[in-house]
Amino acid sequence: MRWIGRWLEGAEGPFAPEAVDPHALATIVYTSGTTGRPKGVMLSHHNILWNAAASLRAVPALPDDLFLSFLPLSHTFERTVGYYLPVMAGSCVAYARSIRELAEDLATVRPTVLVTVPRIFERVRRRLEEQLRARPALARHLFHAAAEVGWAHFQHAQHRRGWSPALAAWPALHLLVAARVLERLGGRLRAAICGGAPLAPELGHLFIGLGVPILQGYGLTEHSPVISVNRAEDNVPESVGEPLPGVEVRIGPREELLVRSPSVMLGYWKDPEATRRVIDRDGWLHTGDQARIERGHIFITGRLKDVIVLATGEKVPPADMEMAILEDALFEQVMVVGEQRPYLVAVCVLDSEAWRGLAAGLGLDPDDPASLADPRAERAVVERIGRCLHAFPGYAQVRRAVLTLEPWTVDNGLLTPTLKPKRRRIEARHAEAIAACYAGH
Repeated sequence: MRWIGRWLEGAEGPFAPEAVDPHALATIVYTSGTTGRPKGVMLSHHNILWNAAASLRAVPALPDDLFLSFLPLSHTFERTVGYYLPVMAGSCVAYARSIRELAEDLATVRPTVLVTVPRIFERVRRRLEEQLRARPALARHLFHAAAEVGWAHFQHAQHRRGWSPALAAWPALHLLVAARVLERLGGRLRAAICGGAPLAPELGHLFIGLGVPILQGYGLTEHSPVISVNRAEDNVPESVGEPLPGVEVRIGPREELLVRSPSVMLGYWKDPEATRRVIDRDGWLHTGDQARIERGHIFITGRLKDVIVLATGEKVPPADMEMAILEDALFEQVMVVGEQRPYLVAVCVLDSEAWRGLAAGLGLDPDDPASLADPRAERAVVERIGRCLHAFPGYAQVRRAVLTLEPWTVDNGLLTPTLKPKRRRIEARHAEAIAACYAGH
């Protein structure tokens, strides 16, 4: 504490707030550049504080809440929801050492609120699946029963499903299974605010069924950032919730979600033309996301820029396909490409342990990098992908795959701070292998 004394040395009298124009520029936050060149989003003091206050009205934080922060504060999601909001509420914030050590920090800090992204739940599910494979059949049965009955219990508590005799088993299944999963997250979570990327419905059902209080939300840097969030008493995990109090939403042309509120940015730094493209004359922010609104809840259905248009003219939403593929534990990360190409190719980061098992079954050396390019490995992976995509139409099927064990990370520049893939950079990294998949076509 000595440094505080040195910092305050010479200060006299009571502290007084400085008169500042609330609508003046407070910060410039650069977009992650997932779909194009990063742009500097200009946010005012009022933009940010209004958004934090409206978020608190939707999901209240309490003075005795303890947040665990692990997302970078350079990203507006963490800065507003994980920093300004708890300061406004008088809550405490603990900072994780790194994502790699997050599991240990969760157990140590035991937070009551977690601001998170879907990628974290994907990792937890993967670890659970690995451990279950080594457990007796009874343990696996109990786990799946707990998730199924727990989901029914959640639906009953939300008044969307009637009572059934199966719910009588929930207290025992919670004690035997769900409580142990919750303990890995610290055992005290009352809210896990999930945003930054879409949460796969199956993933939400699994963890909510196990008692994890996930509240999916949605936002954009250009909106300071929160637009909507599910409330604990009206949680529809397949949706991104209802708009914050004071936020107007409507569906525009091409099913694009439009938003208007005091949180809409001042504009893009030194780019008035780009600003005019996303904020119309009536103040509506054009999000670039396609959506539908049902009973007040927003359902994101796609992104205008991310839709792949095949050479045949068919349009494919890659995010839906990627979430379906990631249901298979073989895949750690995946990105589907095929813009103006005759068919789709999946760039796949394989789980190292699952790859060892697959390679051994094919008679390949899992430690030899050349095995990843072996046609037998590619055929086996494409077959696995096909099973994941059985519900998709014929044109939305993957015919070739690029395999790697090198993960996409923030450090190697292939993920955004909220762990979303930077599609252009990933495609550039694997450009030669992708081109080979289309050779002769």
